[in-house]
Amino acid sequence: MSIHTPLGQSTHHGFMAGYLDSLALVERLHRLLLDVIKDEFERVGIIDINAVQALLLFNVSDNEVTAGELKTRGYYQGSNVSYNLKKLVDMGYMHHQRCEIDRRSVRVRLTEKGRNIRDIVDSLFQRHAKGIETRGVLDNDGLDSISGSLRRLERYWTEQIRYIY
Repeated sequence: MSIHTPLGQSTHHGFMAGYLDSLALVERLHRLLLDVIKDEFERVGIIDINAVQALLLFNVSDNEVTAGELKTRGYYQGSNVSYNLKKLVDMGYMHHQRCEIDRRSVRVRLTEKGRNIRDIVDSLFQRHAKGIETRGVLDNDGLDSISGSLRRLERYWTEQIRYIY
């Protein structure tokens, strides 16, 4: 006995399964990235900072930004950005200063201690990039293809959020 489905229904089901698999993979990769950073910090004996905070320092780099800019520039997507910024300031990884024009706004930048963390993450990523290339895991075309696909998905989701409002 065969079940009749509208034209394209099985194609849609296959696409949906692939889409859900991709979503799960993106989520797993993000968690794995945080684990990789955490392991690197344990290896070098740094235990007072977590992987999310280290990644935030890496992404801020030599810039001076506000908490709002961290989100709009795509440096940080977490909902607890204010908490992490406060912790990083309290631990001496970041300087903060009230903006002269808008006193409600606070600008942050890395301290020397924060730049050291950024450099550790940068070194880790450099080693990984070299290993990925050397072992033939991905080449430039593969990276370009992945990045292009993820950017298109990012644009689509961004449009969906804007459409809601």
